[in-house]
Amino acid sequence: MNVNQLQTADYIVFVFYFLVIAGYGYYIYHKKKKTDTSRDFFLAEGSLTWWAIGASLIASNISAEHFIGMSGSGFAIGLAISTYEWMAAATLILVAWFIIPLYLKNKIYTMPQFLAERYNGLVSTTMAIIWLLVYVFVNLSSIIYLGALAIAAITGISFDVVVIGLCLFSAVVTLGGMKVIGYTDVIQVLVLIIGGLVTTYLALSLLAEQFGFGNDILKGLTVLRDEAPDHLHMIFDKSSPHYMELPGISVLIGGMLINNLAYWGCNQYIVQRALGADLRTARTGILFAAFLKLLIPVIAVLPGIVMFVLHEKGMFRQEMMGPAGSVKPDQAYPTLMNLLPAGLKGVAFAALTAAIVASLAGKANSISTIFSLDIYHKYFNKDASERKVVLTGRWAVVISLVLGGFVARKLGALDQAYQFIQEYVGFFAPGVLAIFLLGLFWKRTSAQAALTAAISTILISVVLKFLPLWTGGNFPALPFFNRMEITFVVIVILMVVISLAKPTKSTSTIIPPEKADFQVSWSFVLLSLVISGILAALYTIYW
Repeated sequence: MNVNQLQTADYIVFVFYFLVIAGYGYYIYHKKKKTDTSRDFFLAEGSLTWWAIGASLIASNISAEHFIGMSGSGFAIGLAISTYEWMAAATLILVAWFIIPLYLKNKIYTMPQFLAERYNGLVSTTMAIIWLLVYVFVNLSSIIYLGALAIAAITGISFDVVVIGLCLFSAVVTLGGMKVIGYTDVIQVLVLIIGGLVTTYLALSLLAEQFGFGNDILKGLTVLRDEAPDHLHMIFDKSSPHYMELPGISVLIGGMLINNLAYWGCNQYIVQRALGADLRTARTGILFAAFLKLLIPVIAVLPGIVMFVLHEKGMFRQEMMGPAGSVKPDQAYPTLMNLLPAGLKGVAFAALTAAIVASLAGKANSISTIFSLDIYHKYFNKDASERKVVLTGRWAVVISLVLGGFVARKLGALDQAYQFIQEYVGFFAPGVLAIFLLGLFWKRTSAQAALTAAISTILISVVLKFLPLWTGGNFPALPFFNRMEITFVVIVILMVVISLAKPTKSTSTIIPPEKADFQVSWSFVLLSLVISGILAALYTIYW
């Protein structure tokens, strides 16, 4: 029997999952249908509960880049890659406390809308175009690539056929609008967590068995500690071969914080889930997402570390080999999934598909939101009816998925795809964050300063990355997190200098923050302290 195929029981599980998602999505679309307006289609205004918002945040964030890419980085680097997840939990507290209330207070529906109201149309359009390019050609394409890579490895179906299938499945979910995405994401998250835990359980059981401890998963954890101590550190010093990827405490207070604040606080793809809710619901949903974030390394990173130990013991040498004959870390998770028995493999396969489809649907919806409201309606058809805007959004979904699928077929040379995604998205994050933070909290920030930041973030990032190559090694190569820190500081200084040197009369319609905006309930404070305490314990134990 070929292990790289699904069995009858697996297909039954997967078909059941597909029917549940499709049926529940159809039910939600009709039960909660209000009017065919753009705000209802793109934001599901007032329709999402806190648990739907939290689940949708995680479902949209977690995809094949975590199951495959992060697991691959767990194989190559170790537990330290978990800092992306655990520090995101801390960042979500900051977003819920200080950023979301300002968006809701000003009735912001898209990030370009905020830029237009705070600065001007040129800044808004420039950033809208940048976001669309990054979303389609980096995020969307990499999600499709990693998802298709994993599914093809598990099922034996050709890569191209899987790409088409994922795009079609995602389109079906996305065309129902944000309310369908939000509520089906609750099921998607449940499926991906259950399936992920099943795979982690199998990995630890197999590890314990190989070292003579039967199926005792607690013994499996002990084996991990004994056999891979170098893979169980969160903070690397300069002597580590992985310092360039995760440089010291920059993963706590430097580039990682910049990356996370830009992603979770200034990203249409993420923030969109909370923009249609009231403040209390939005904050609660975001904290729920923060709690779920703490769990992700258990189902995404831990299996990769287990596969590293097993590979070092001599297992899976052939399965982990790339086309050039070298070890390919991103094969770790698919190899592990192929060991699952019939039925359970279907559960894990459904979990992986849920993660991919939910993430693709969320990304495609955000692409269609920005294009329809901030490009099409503003520049091509100012008099377009609500129905026409929604129709345009649906066409944008289809076209973006077609483009993403085409680009995905060209990404086969990647080794650790998760690191690739983080680095190149990081070219834009410092400028985006500077534009938003200064725009929200410093009323003297000018539109000219914001436009300069939008352009210079790419230029500075490119120069810092390639300057060592251009100078023949005379300029030191810097970790990309450190490059983000430098870029952010330089851009903030530029923005302040330009705003002070050439003050202009503000045309901003954004209501400035007040002390009352940042008042939170005792329950919010308590939950935030619990999350912070768990994080402090994790970093203390695995420093």
